Amino acid sequence: MLRRYVDIVSPNLIRVSPVEPPPTRWALPTPDQADPDGLVALGADLEPGTLLAAYRAGLFPMPVGRLLRREAILAWWSPDPRGVIPLDGLRVTRSMRQARRRFEIRVDAAFAEVVAECAHPRRPGAWITPEVQDAYRRMHRLGWAHSVEAWTRDGRLAGGLYGVAVGGLFAGESMFHVPAGWGRDASKVALMALVDILTADGDPRRILDVQWLTPHLRRLGAIEIPRSEYLGRLARALDAPSPFPPSPSSPSSR
Repeated sequence: MLRRYVDIVSPNLIRVSPVEPPPTRWALPTPDQADPDGLVALGADLEPGTLLAAYRAGLFPMPVGRLLRREAILAWWSPDPRGVIPLDGLRVTRSMRQARRRFEIRVDAAFAEVVAECAHPRRPGAWITPEVQDAYRRMHRLGWAHSVEAWTRDGRLAGGLYGVAVGGLFAGESMFHVPAGWGRDASKVALMALVDILTADGDPRRILDVQWLTPHLRRLGAIEIPRSEYLGRLARALDAPSPFPPSPSSPSSR
């Protein structure tokens, strides 16, 4: 399954190992310090070392609110329960199986474009600020963040997703599809390909983290697990090898 969906990549993509950035200068709080909504802390920064330390600790960033100067407030979260998609539990409908025949899957061929589409004003929430986009582009250049993309046969980006891979953890951040008819189900096809990547070698330690359970993700098979269970699974996942062949950004993503 892996070769069928993810061996089509841009011809100018060269692969390297992830680069460990300088460590964060912040003492990050622990997940058990979260409030009932899952909010752990405000502040810090989006430097690569901070992001990696947070994901390894079971935290993730999502800006909230705005100050009087209309600047987003950086917040760190560890919800309880936590949303995950069991790698043997993705619900693949007949329409999804039919849709995947229409698309080619590429990995890391248009990372910046995927993030920009996920941040598009037409999407609800608008939490992917310019600062967040820049942070994940830096993570991509260091080899930690990846995109899985669905392209039409005539070379149009129809949909995709992006997230961070640390060992056997894939922390899904966002997904999108082009609202036109030719983009229908493209993000779901990208998700199917991601699961193929994560299960290709059968390592049971991997986690597909989706943070919060939404109605859309529930329909795709996502479930909730207690924070304590998530943290235990995370510790095992971090000891697993990354399922992604090491890859830097293509020129279009720099």
